[in-house]
Amino acid sequence: MPNLAAASPGARATCLNGAVHIVIVGCGRVGSGLARSLEAEGHSVAIIDRNRKAFRRLPADFKGIVVEGSGFDRTALNEAKIQEADAVAAVTSGDNSNILSARIARETFGVERVVARIYDPQRAQVYQRLGIPTVATVTWTVDQVRSWLLPDEFTPHWRDATGMLLLLDRVLPEHLAGQKLSTLESDGRSRLVAVTRAGVPRLDTNGLVGQDGDLLHLVVMKDDLPALEAKLAAPSPVTVAVATKAH
Repeated sequence: MPNLAAASPGARATCLNGAVHIVIVGCGRVGSGLARSLEAEGHSVAIIDRNRKAFRRLPADFKGIVVEGSGFDRTALNEAKIQEADAVAAVTSGDNSNILSARIARETFGVERVVARIYDPQRAQVYQRLGIPTVATVTWTVDQVRSWLLPDEFTPHWRDATGMLLLLDRVLPEHLAGQKLSTLESDGRSRLVAVTRAGVPRLDTNGLVGQDGDLLHLVVMKDDLPALEAKLAAPSPVTVAVATKAH
């Protein structure tokens, strides 16, 4: 486990160009993984956790700052050099702790880039409206599992914290092959952002004609999803009445 001590004075000097100082609150699986990844990219990292044993998740050669304490305790934040922080991530297992840490970082210490991990989707929407970016892990997990269970249904791969903006993929239905893909769009409501064709992604969708096997990447407002589903649905077969002669 890394020592509970500040990083050496030259630690930031060894960072790559564009490196920043980031404070992470919570040294669980997410926090420790984030710390490893950021440090490997050359960033300066400080990580805070109330449980000393949590720092065992960090590699033995971790060069950042580790602080035993709370993410909303001024002393702990000062030890983590929050005054120098360019960003703060609050990723503990508690929604209240994460939001409080994010708010203190922004409102007390003036850190503009903050993000909070939130389990409760309804809370995530509230805090997003208050200007605090959130990652609603439960909502994301539900969407991902559902997309594998029901691959033919419209299950978003991503949605914003309000739940109103959705990103989804759909294989082009056969009946739309040969037609302009722009017909799937609706001004201000749904947009085709990219197409993957024969394994190659394309952003030049203007005027593009659909081909069998195209994978469509669509952004749509939630309340416009039924309209998009209707555009992608196969047309109902036409029933032709056959007149019979009377004998």
